[in-house]
Amino acid sequence: MNARRRRISGIAVTAATALGLGTLTACSSDGSGAGNTDKFDVVASFYPMQYLAEQIGGDHVNVTTLTEPGQEPHDLELSAKQTAQMGEADAVLYLKSLQPAVDEAIGQSDVKTKIDAASLTKLEDHGNVEHDHGGEEHADEHAEEEHSEGGEHALDPHVWLDPVKYAEIARGVAESFEKADPDHADDYRKNAEALAKKLSGLDTAFKNGLAKTDSKVFFTNHAAFGYLAERYGLTQEAINGLDPESEPSPARIKELQEEAKADGVTTVFYETLVSDKTAKTLAKDAGLKTDVLDPLEGITDKSEGEDYVGVMESNLKALETALGAK
Repeated sequence: MNARRRRISGIAVTAATALGLGTLTACSSDGSGAGNTDKFDVVASFYPMQYLAEQIGGDHVNVTTLTEPGQEPHDLELSAKQTAQMGEADAVLYLKSLQPAVDEAIGQSDVKTKIDAASLTKLEDHGNVEHDHGGEEHADEHAEEEHSEGGEHALDPHVWLDPVKYAEIARGVAESFEKADPDHADDYRKNAEALAKKLSGLDTAFKNGLAKTDSKVFFTNHAAFGYLAERYGLTQEAINGLDPESEPSPARIKELQEEAKADGVTTVFYETLVSDKTAKTLAKDAGLKTDVLDPLEGITDKSEGEDYVGVMESNLKALETALGAK
């Protein structure tokens, strides 16, 4: 994500509040907004958090999400109603640093329980994934931005794509639910254990499926798969860094073409929520195939699966094919 695009100031939130724009997306069985039900009302920032809340909460929670299905979550701007109803919820579940507007609104909110998924596991810097590979001009620009931010690289927020780390987050979320809603603590614990088994099974499938492959290198549209690559001994090469909409430089394209030959890369992956134009252009020029590798930032009709586990299973099949799994 381009640093300038990442910095969504409080002006947008304040303006939306003043104008009273927008509505809160409800993704619950009864369609009720946060704070208006007899259940434990949870506001989730985007799909991976929504999935955790629904799986762990079960029948005891009413879950609403701030990011609509199909909406690219990084640049989310909140409406007045979303900001107001967040304060009426019993809990908000989010991933700090992924959505600046959400971070700011939560910081100003008096919601009873604030659960930051980023604090429940260890985030890492995957080779400065926040910055794209777009040549000297971009490099100078990013160097200036890093200097102004204290010289520190941003940590990679895409932690949900590693089933092991996602399970760590799930345990922390369950503990927070148990503490905030003790009447249903036993059920939250049981649901969390069931989810942990699903994620453990997914981890085992990835380990076994990717243990022996012709290549360990895969190309993606943007750098969302650092944790997954690290977990299963793979190397991610991103065309655009974290910003799926930016255009790579000719030098970067040439570099990727040469690497494809050297490392036996067969496939350029793109995703469902952004344009596949750059990935397909690179693939055509380099004589490579294209396929979908879904960063699971939202579930839509185009998703290769109905939920987190289903899409991750599709991602595994795509990687097995692209990498030449034995």
